[in-house]
Amino acid sequence: MAWLAANFEIQGQYVELLSDALMAEGAIYVDVTDAHATTQFEHALYAEPGQLSELNWSNSRLSAVFNADSDIRERITEAFAAIGYTTIPTYRVVEISDQDWVSQAKSQFQPLHISNRIWVVPSWHTPKDMDAINIRIDPGRAFGTGSHPSTSLCLQWLDASIRGGESLLDYGCGSGILAIAATKLGAQRTVGVDIDVDALAVSEFNAEINSAQIDFRFPDSLTEESFDIVIANILANPLKVLAPLLSKLVRSEGHLVLSGLLVNQEDEIRTAYQDWICISNKYELDGWICLVGRRK
Repeated sequence: MAWLAANFEIQGQYVELLSDALMAEGAIYVDVTDAHATTQFEHALYAEPGQLSELNWSNSRLSAVFNADSDIRERITEAFAAIGYTTIPTYRVVEISDQDWVSQAKSQFQPLHISNRIWVVPSWHTPKDMDAINIRIDPGRAFGTGSHPSTSLCLQWLDASIRGGESLLDYGCGSGILAIAATKLGAQRTVGVDIDVDALAVSEFNAEINSAQIDFRFPDSLTEESFDIVIANILANPLKVLAPLLSKLVRSEGHLVLSGLLVNQEDEIRTAYQDWICISNKYELDGWICLVGRRK
């Protein structure tokens, strides 16, 4: 089976309306990316929960995919008319086969050299260094492929800090990548929690293909437990709300690792944790930071 994809650029303020209109006209998929991707003007869009709809690129590249038997030009004309856009931009229509579709998706994920010892390797790739700590990840519906700066910072800290025998909690485990890395680096007991049932399923699958024994569960199962290391790679708002809980889960003199933070969010996070945690280290990558402290 084949599909037809129409590719064009549009001003950011029209993206959401046009995407909805294209879907209403029969598009089975609409992909939106930065029109300036791979140039010096490229920038990432990340936000706290509830803010994504308020953000867009000034110019976006849309790819609308239709069934091969669709009158794609008529569908696009109707979609633009529905949003009151009088001038349809120049666009290109290409045919996508099944194999091209799969290959295109997989091509986005290449092996990543995170640190001296750690590689993150998509499950369909052969590791480049068989002597390294290779974390096999099958990208799915959960956050955490190692490519985001916040995840990279956490992996680098784990590589530099785990000595072997520690207990570790990965709070908001996503794909399970941090819990898997900790286990492979020598943590003796590793627990991963997430509120998303899909994330837990993805984590369990990724742990299995890495032969990593990890206890994945929901956060409400944490009762009187404490850990040598608690790591939370989420976002600033939930990290502030969770400050009393996350601090309590760290044993005395244990480490708390907080990531998923923008540089300008550092002060508010330090303030939220100051009663329990002495934050002494900060690591930065591409505008994102990771804060590390010890339980008082």
